[in-house]
Amino acid sequence: MKRRRVRDWLVDTMLFLFAALIGLLAAADRLNGNAPMPDPRWLFDVDQILGLLACGTIWIRKRWPVQVCLTLLAVGTISELSAGAMIVSLFTVAVHRPPKVSLPVFGVSMAAAGIFVIVRPDPGGPWGTIVWALMLQGAAVGWGLFIHHRRQLIISLKDRADRAETEAQLRAHQVREEIAREMHDVLGHRLSLLSVHAGALEYNPAAATEDIARAAKVIRESAHQALQDLREVIGVLRAPVGELPQPTFADINTLINESRRAGMTVRLHQQLPRPVPDLVGRTSYRIVQEGLTNARKHAHGQPVRVSLTGGQGEGITVEVFNTLNEPVPSETDSQGLKGLAERVALAEGRLEHGPTTDGWRLRAWLPWPA
Repeated sequence: MKRRRVRDWLVDTMLFLFAALIGLLAAADRLNGNAPMPDPRWLFDVDQILGLLACGTIWIRKRWPVQVCLTLLAVGTISELSAGAMIVSLFTVAVHRPPKVSLPVFGVSMAAAGIFVIVRPDPGGPWGTIVWALMLQGAAVGWGLFIHHRRQLIISLKDRADRAETEAQLRAHQVREEIAREMHDVLGHRLSLLSVHAGALEYNPAAATEDIARAAKVIRESAHQALQDLREVIGVLRAPVGELPQPTFADINTLINESRRAGMTVRLHQQLPRPVPDLVGRTSYRIVQEGLTNARKHAHGQPVRVSLTGGQGEGITVEVFNTLNEPVPSETDSQGLKGLAERVALAEGRLEHGPTTDGWRLRAWLPWPA
């Protein structure tokens, strides 16, 4: 059972005193002799005992609010001194239960007040008793409903804030993943160029001066471009609002030319009737970039074939094929292929990759609506 706090004890004590005071005020005329005592006299003694027991239910009202309230309403049909406890129980039901429960209970309380007027008639007429019952019980239920709705509003706002915080964390996580994917795609391509040419200089130190100068130029240009790409990504991280730099379909030719300057043999086959949509163009670029990067890593010196075919209404097929010098990495080792699969899925396309009888093929189909 939940441990009660000091504040709970203080509140219950105040409500106990309030209930006792209301009960005494309800029976004040009989106690002062201004109204006749019930006949026989012991009925008033029973009323006092019932009133005291009713006030004692203050301490358990939160555990069974509806049951306690209905019990007190039944007792209240014959007991004046239980009126205060009955009002407190109505308030408790309105605070801790939804209106579909508290409002019917309020209707029962009004019926109980009508029964009390019949069982314990007032010499001055019943209307005064009914009016006072309606005012006190209505005020208790109305105040309780206000507190109930206020608490529900606070809970709703807190839940909304928690959801917003969770969504912000998810968006931040997605942005981090996007940045990691961009850095892998962009810098991986540049650094692979550096690795190829640095390796060539290492294994062929007696190369002609012209070849060394050409390789050094490519290394310098690739390093400079990698630095520029890194600055763009970092600039997006620092900017309060912005998007990561995105390539277009037209940049595929630049990508292939860079690979050719790095010594790769790349053959491009392109049959597209018109410019493609931006999303399809960016995804196509990343497919070709990943294919060239993997070919440079695992099939150094082997020719690469890039094919871009299709059209509006039938979609675009992007294929990168190369022969192999070494076993291909498993899918669990290729983070680039994982990220590429997510990109293609985002574009509602299909991605296939794997070994063939004479090499490795990376193929994707991307939709191009008519």
